[in-house]
Order: sequence, then structure tokens, then C-alpha cells
Amino acid sequence: MRTFLKVVLVLPALLFAVMGFRWLVDPAGVAPEFGFVLADGIGRSSQSGDFASFFLTLSTCILLGLVSGTRLWFYPPAMLLLFAASGRVLSWVIHDAAFAGSMIGLEVVVGGLLLIAARMLPEKI
Repeated sequence: MRTFLKVVLVLPALLFAVMGFRWLVDPAGVAPEFGFVLADGIGRSSQSGDFASFFLTLSTCILLGLVSGTRLWFYPPAMLLLFAASGRVLSWVIHDAAFAGSMIGLEVVVGGLLLIAARMLPEKI
């Protein structure tokens, strides 16, 4: 089960890394995948910089947790994903945003797997 969990967590880590790098090198190509129109000026800087940092932090923390065996690394990406999912739900309820079910589902599932990994995987010393 532990090996399966590690393999399963490598997949979103790689996906997040690709998404982060895409925000750095091709923001116009990735923005529509998130329902965005690519902003101009400082807005574009914020979009590409903030989203690249979000996804690269997710990927880096997951991979650091898997490689180092330090379970503490799984908590920051779990928090980022679960807060993002919560924000999407609140945006739907309060701000009349479209319900982003597939995005919320992915964030909750991966966030939950990270919390399970933080509890189940052995801590290396």
C-alpha cells in the first residue's frame, strides 16, 4: 500500500511541475485551461508568477516528501490544494462563480492522499 501511495503521488507532482513550467514559458497556452484570459501588464506578471509558484511549490514539496521521507513536506501542498478547493466552493456559493467540480475533485483527492501519506508513510531519520 505504501509503495502504491508513493507511485500515485508522483503523478500529480509531475503534473503540477509541468503546469508550473507552462505558466513560466507559455502562459498564453495554459491560461485558457483554467478559464482565464491572459491579462496584460502587471496582471500578466501576477498570473504567470503566482500560478507558476503555486504549482512548482506543490510539485517540489510532494517530491521532497517522497525523496527525503520527511512527512512534514506533505502538509504544505495538502494545505494549498484544500484551501484552493475551499476557495472555489466559496466563490461558487458567495460570488456566483461557476462550479468547478472537476478541479475541486482533483484538489480534494490529491490533498486527501497527501494527508494520508503524511500519516502512513514511514518517517526516515
